[in-house]
Amino acid sequence: MKKIFWSLPILAGMSLGAAAAETFEWPNGARAAVSLAYDDAADSQLDHAIPVLNRYGVKGTFYLTLSSPTIDKRLAAWRAAAQAGHELANHTLFHQCRRSQPERGWVEPHRDLDTTSVAQLKDQIALANTMLHAIDGRRERTFTAPCGDLLAGGQNYLPAVQAQFVAIKAGIGRGAVPSMATLDPYLVPVVIPVGLTGQQLIALVEEAAGKGTMISLTFHGIGGDHLSNASAAHEELVRYLAENRKLYWTDTFLNIMKYVKSR
Repeated sequence: MKKIFWSLPILAGMSLGAAAAETFEWPNGARAAVSLAYDDAADSQLDHAIPVLNRYGVKGTFYLTLSSPTIDKRLAAWRAAAQAGHELANHTLFHQCRRSQPERGWVEPHRDLDTTSVAQLKDQIALANTMLHAIDGRRERTFTAPCGDLLAGGQNYLPAVQAQFVAIKAGIGRGAVPSMATLDPYLVPVVIPVGLTGQQLIALVEEAAGKGTMISLTFHGIGGDHLSNASAAHEELVRYLAENRKLYWTDTFLNIMKYVKSR
């Protein structure tokens, strides 16, 4: 069974200094940017998350594992999600993770990142981008590393794939919100909430507004599947964001990071 991860933020490339944190402005005077992301191409995302996002006019980012059965069986639904303005992003072909890490018995030996070379993974990630282009016709992408693992065959693979993406995400502990001083156009921290109530999720975005920063909340199952959050809690958050559009700029991770890079 897939396990949750809490990893430390790893920052590379350009970053905004402390002075920029005081002067950075989000579009239309918003106090914070909010990215709602969903990993692994789960059925419950199509069944529960996307209908709620569409109902409230909020855009999300879906990190697709391209070998997921939902890609084959529900391709039309993913294509419709892209046409509705949601971002389809890269989560690799096979969701390789490091089997050597604690509680990773669920990692299949033939998909062990410890025995996958950087060159192999780079090719697979490039193919995943090609498959995503076939689904939505787009070229610009963002990426999030499965399990937060950044080593393939014992070597950091990010330098080999960074040029393919506008931005890359890593993980940090629940409840942590990055300051603008650490917000990086290439590698951005992410908060992974599991089992939180709607009010707890809202409190995270309120903390981001208090700091004038962005927050990226990454979900997995919504009302089902693995690492699930309740559908009611998810809808409470989405409704709150829709009702407070002047306070929060909620958009796809791609659009937010393109704006950050332009600034």
